[in-house]
Parts: sequence; C-alpha cells; structure tokens
Amino acid sequence: MSKTEQAFKNGKAFIPFLTCGDPDLETTEKLVRAMASAGADLIELGIPFSDPTAEGPVIQAANIRALAGGVTTDKIFDMVSKLRNDITIPLAFMTYANVVFSYGIDRFMSICRDIGIDAIILPDVPYEEKNEFELPALKNGIDFISLIAPTSEGRIAKISEDASGFIYLVSSMGVTGMRGKIETDLSSIVNTVRQHSKVPCAIGFGISSTEQCRNMAELSDGAIVGSAIVNIIAKYGRESVPYVESYVNQMKYALSNVQ
Repeated sequence: MSKTEQAFKNGKAFIPFLTCGDPDLETTEKLVRAMASAGADLIELGIPFSDPTAEGPVIQAANIRALAGGVTTDKIFDMVSKLRNDITIPLAFMTYANVVFSYGIDRFMSICRDIGIDAIILPDVPYEEKNEFELPALKNGIDFISLIAPTSEGRIAKISEDASGFIYLVSSMGVTGMRGKIETDLSSIVNTVRQHSKVPCAIGFGISSTEQCRNMAELSDGAIVGSAIVNIIAKYGRESVPYVESYVNQMKYALSNVQ
C-alpha cells in the first residue's frame, strides 16, 4: 500500500486543496499545518500555472495572485521540504503538464521524491498520453493520480485498472467551482471503478457544504474540496488560517460517521 492509499485507511478521507503562494508561501505553509491538525487525510498543493484549463474563476484567480506574487516551482519545492520536517500526512501536487514538462519531467519527479511528495495530479494529461509523465513518477515512487469524468464512459474500466494511489472522480462536467447541486449519476461510475480497481476512489469538483461532503463520501472513499477553501483564503488573505482550519475540521467531522 502506497502512502497515498494510506490516507484512506482510517475511514472516509477528507482531501483539501489550496493554491501555493496565495496569498504568499508563508501563509500557505501555515495553512497546510492547520489543515493537517484539523484532520485532513491528504492535502493537494496546487502549483500555479498561467492557463489552468480545468479550473473555474475562483482557482484561476488564486493562480493569478500567486504568480503575481512571484511564486515559482522551486520556491514551492523549498516550502514542501520545510513542511516535511514535521508534517507526515500524504501530500500531492496538482498542476499542469506544461509546468512539469518545462521543468524537465525526470528532474521534477526526482525532486518530488526527495522532498516527500507522494502523488501528482495533472488534469490536462489524457489517459492515452499519460506514460510520458506516469512512468517517471512511478520510477520515483510517486503515484500518478488518474481522473475519471462523467464523459469517460467506455474508458472507465481501463483507467481504473491502471490507477495508482487513488482515483479522482470528477463529479460534474465543466471546470472546478462550488455547485448548489451535484446531479451526475456517480454511483454507477463508482461501481464500475470498484469492479476494476483496488485503489480508493475520491470525488471532487463542486463540493462545498458538509452535506455534499457526506453525500459524496457515502458513495466513494472520500471527498475533495478546493474552490470553497480557496474562496476563504481569497476573502481573508493572511488572516485566513483559523477560518480554513475550522472549515476543514467541520468537513472532516461530517465524514466521521460515514460508513
């Protein structure tokens, strides 16, 4: 069992996301520590990119703020290395293929290994082209997270069979962002995933309330929340740490009795 999979070993996992460097890396570091102490099981760290095609306006704005503040991939690597002095829960990078490609795929993955990153999520890499990134990741002991969308249909079984770490099930069509209702028939997708894979499956995109979080975790092995957290950070900036900590605590508590 990889360290990424261990995030799911004690019940339903809560996986928060933030954009590194929004509003600055010092605050990001504090936020990660707060999330860990509030009960997060795995934390997704977004490496900002100028054209984040899978993101809605909330996370796009966070990317713009972070890049305007001078955040670089190397500075994020340094921050993660520092966090690993005392943060032991699994950490995953979420970014885009161009960020990794321009850095040098092998170099990027080997640094991820050295600083203690456990998984990587690249939402713009299609299943058919993943080997260019997945093979160097796995060679360095890093899980390459597969995404399954409502449009994956006939490919769900194959994607599931090849998955490592956990499967990221996209709840809705479109980009990231909070949604009042999630109406996709996710149960049938999860059933197909479970028939073809032994790794956990977590649902993301559109989750913001404790009720949505609980509902998604009842269907799957965990819930992923990004935009709602990034919204709190956008509102409170450097003062956002206690608000985010409280939010993560509430979401994790909502999952505590889900079977």
